[in-house]
Amino acid sequence: MGKLVLVTGAARSGKSEFAERLATQHKGIVTYIATARCNSQDLDWQARIERHRQRRPQGWQLEEVPLDISGSLERWSQPQACVLLDSLGTWVANGLEEEDGLWGDRRDRWLETARNFPGTCIVVAEETGWGVVPAYASGRLFRDRLGEVTRHLGAIADETYLIVAGRILNLSKIADPL
Repeated sequence: MGKLVLVTGAARSGKSEFAERLATQHKGIVTYIATARCNSQDLDWQARIERHRQRRPQGWQLEEVPLDISGSLERWSQPQACVLLDSLGTWVANGLEEEDGLWGDRRDRWLETARNFPGTCIVVAEETGWGVVPAYASGRLFRDRLGEVTRHLGAIADETYLIVAGRILNLSKIADPL
């Protein structure tokens, strides 16, 4: 069996950096699955993507996969593989216009693929919903979908880390599952 690791936390908390640190401990090939879509019109977004690129070791494989993360994970399905997926929040945002049935099928396929991955799979997910309920439907839909998929992933993960203010909490050791 493989190893499934969830790294979650707030924006700018250090989630990606910690996930990258975990991946650098892997002895074999690391594949970075980036869910962000490039947008040349959004310079801030491009700068964020570039900061992530600069931090990654040059020897890592890169796949830019906005929606079919299950297919990507299946392509790298081997015991010696290490895949770092960054991030679930962007993946959810990319499919936000999908109707509930299609979204549910995509979510369930992803969870099953992650659960059965024979190598190491490290997943970065943003925590949402710690503030007010969004006043607009798409905000509520995003928050609910991301919260749901992260909760399901946390239930099957071998290790779950919460990153807050640059501090790492290993929830697998200090917290009971619901």
